[in-house]
Formats: sequence, structure tokens, C-alpha cells
Amino acid sequence: MRLRSLLFVPGDRPDRMEKALGSGADALILDLEDSVTDTEKGTAREAVAAFLARMPRPMPLYCRINPLAGEFANSDLAAISPKCPDGIVLPKAEGAECVRHLAAKLQAGGLAPIPILPIATETPRAVFGLGSYAEVAPLLCGLTWGAEDLPAAIGAATAREPDGRYTPPYEVIRTLALMAAHAAGVPAIETVFPAFRDLEGLAAYAGRGRRDGFDGMMAIHPAQVGAINAAFLPGPAEIAEARRVVAAFTAHPGAGSIALDGRMLDAPHLVQARRVLAALPDPTSPAV
Repeated sequence: MRLRSLLFVPGDRPDRMEKALGSGADALILDLEDSVTDTEKGTAREAVAAFLARMPRPMPLYCRINPLAGEFANSDLAAISPKCPDGIVLPKAEGAECVRHLAAKLQAGGLAPIPILPIATETPRAVFGLGSYAEVAPLLCGLTWGAEDLPAAIGAATAREPDGRYTPPYEVIRTLALMAAHAAGVPAIETVFPAFRDLEGLAAYAGRGRRDGFDGMMAIHPAQVGAINAAFLPGPAEIAEARRVVAAFTAHPGAGSIALDGRMLDAPHLVQARRVLAALPDPTSPAV
């Protein structure tokens, strides 16, 4: 399943869910948490369950439930799990034990396993559990992080510099989340870009995400989806170079390193070239 773009949609807005189907996102996240007030949680559960019941689905539909430690999560799961969402987004996750806890709740309800996407950096304790997600990798469909809840939790004024870049503590946390996803062997999903009207800034932000090793990104507005999708596809020059690298190694089977255009290339270059080609919507290189 490709996860370049995951678009949040408020769970109490079925009209927006309907419109989001035409957004071009790779998946929707039907939100029962932050975008829904406490008084509207019941209405949102009913709307999300009804939307999930529609078949066939034109795209994967994920649901963000409320935190497991709170009062709403059990009701969320009772409403949506029988409709089999394609994934559950778990906020305030604090490591592998939270994932096991959620999986156990699903099993106790007699439900088949549903892939889980933890938001893995929203509390101070969560940061220290990042390395544990490899223990529950088969239960995951990815790993993402957030820079909105944590500053409030620790009393920080902001997570960002005036130009929108992260302050040093949050750059570290972003890096740890990225490495935790790759250590678990699951897609690393970049967090949201809140300034949804700044499409130029979004394109630069998403481009940095792909450059650094993220596989996709979450969106908070349909207008962001196009820029995110474009950022997480390799460009023509990158594709051409990757094909040349793969072809060069194919022409020299068993070689540990080869020369190409005055450069020495070895196994990591081949791995990266294959990763570029695998990101294409319809890879055509026979050597991928």
C-alpha cells in the first residue's frame, strides 16, 4: 500500500469525507480525536461508522481514535472496528506496549487484526519508547510523529523557528522517529505542515522529508495533497540516474563495486537506486 499522502478529515463532517474522496490522497484519516469536540464524539462515531460501511472503498480509510488512556477510546473502537477500517491511527502512543494493548483490545472483541499507525512523539515518555516499535512491527502499517502536542506537554513556547523550521529539540525527535520507523521496517510518515495556505513552504517541507528518508506525509487540508504527492515521487533526472546505476550493476553481476562516470559505486548506491525505482507508481525497469 502506497502511503505518500494521508489526509485528515474531521469525523463529524461527513460532507468533508465525501469531498476528500476526490482529493487524490493515498489514504484518508477519519478523525475522532483532536478535530472533534467532546460533545460531538458520539455523532462523529456514527458518521465514521456509516462512511466505513460503504463498499467498495475508492481508497484506504484509516481512523484516528482517541488516546487509549482516556475515556473515549473504547467507544471509538466499539463503533468503528466492526466496519474494519484499513488502519487505526493511535495518538499519544508511548511504545510497543501501547500497540500491544490496542491489538489485545481488538482481539478481545473478536476482531481481526487491524494495522496500526502510532503517532509516536506526543508525550515526553513517548520519546523514550521509540526504539521499541521494532518489537511489534507486524502489527504496524507505519510510524509517524507530531510536533504539536509535545511542546504543550513540556511547557515549550514553540517547536518551530520563525522561518518554520524545527528548533533543535524537535529536530532530534524527528530524527529519532524516522530511525524508529526504519528500524521497524515500516513506512516513515512525516508530520503535518500546519500553514495549509503556504503551498510553496509545504513543497519545500515535504521535499526535505523525502530527502531525509520519510516515505510519505500527513495532510490537514485537501489543497496540500497535490504538493505532497509530487514531493514523494522521484523526478525525471533522479529516475534516469537510478536506472543507470541498476543497469551498471546488472551488467557486472557479482561485482562489489563499479565505476560510473568517474565515481565508484557500491552496494548502498544500488540499494538507493532500487528504492527510487520502487517509489514509481508503475515501475518499468526490469532490473528493479
